[in-house]
Amino acid sequence: MSGDTCLALCPTTAPKSKAGSFKGGSLGNKYVRLNVGGSLYYTTVQVLTRHDTMLKAMFSGRMEVLTDKEGWILIDRCGKHFGTILNYLRDDTIALPKHRQEIKELMAEAKYYLIQGLVDMCQASLQDKKDLYEPVCSIPIITSPKEEERLIESSMKPVVKLLYNRSNNKYSYTSNSDDNLLKNIELFDKLSLRFNGRVLFIKDVIGDEICCWSFYGQGRKLAEVCCTSIVYATEKKQTKVEFPEARIYEETLNVLLYETPRVPDNSLLEATSRSRSQASHSEDDEGFELRDRVRRIHVKRYSTYDDRQLGH
Repeated sequence: MSGDTCLALCPTTAPKSKAGSFKGGSLGNKYVRLNVGGSLYYTTVQVLTRHDTMLKAMFSGRMEVLTDKEGWILIDRCGKHFGTILNYLRDDTIALPKHRQEIKELMAEAKYYLIQGLVDMCQASLQDKKDLYEPVCSIPIITSPKEEERLIESSMKPVVKLLYNRSNNKYSYTSNSDDNLLKNIELFDKLSLRFNGRVLFIKDVIGDEICCWSFYGQGRKLAEVCCTSIVYATEKKQTKVEFPEARIYEETLNVLLYETPRVPDNSLLEATSRSRSQASHSEDDEGFELRDRVRRIHVKRYSTYDDRQLGH
């Protein structure tokens, strides 16, 4: 039988315990039986006393330990990682678990038994995993209008906000609306990865619209793309969700003009300003418009259709 064989996982299989004493120094290299939180292990006193740990103090005669009537030495700790503890005491190294949570559990046991070398290994591994799985970008989720205002005003970067709240509409949805809503969300995720570090992307799930994009530069709203419309069917109203991908890309590129500390280039603003050529204003009015106008784009905001066949 191997030195760290676990004979039972359920504490009810172990005999009832009673107080007793055990002087481990007299056993030398003989096997001892350990009941660690209901998990049963065989090992030697030599293994348990190799390092200057709490286990050495317990099994070198310096501390009194408890045994049950059948001679199992009782340790009131979780036995899940005790086999790993024994392997470290034998070999001075182990293969650590893959998951962070299990490494944290093992480190807690190593701290209890005062096995500093194993504690150091766990800490180093956790730091490596933290660096490896550092998130590429962080997306705040709006929980109140005040929080949204604070984020936008304090941001030194342009801001793109996606509002989606499918549950706030009382009408039914057209057949492809759910698919288009998901496409909007997927595009948001792609843009947030592509422009991470240059644009602050935030999500809003409490607003009044079902699906709407908002674009901010230097603390003010520059444009808005609403992706929903109301369709009047023969007997009922339906909500239709669109996916204006090209328009969303264009407005996202527009907000890059407002990167801080870069000052917006008026020529670029003029080139990317939609329908500016259609307006007839004075030069002063044009400058004011560039600073304060919000482009609101509604994709087929209201539409109707007739489902009757041709010829009727």
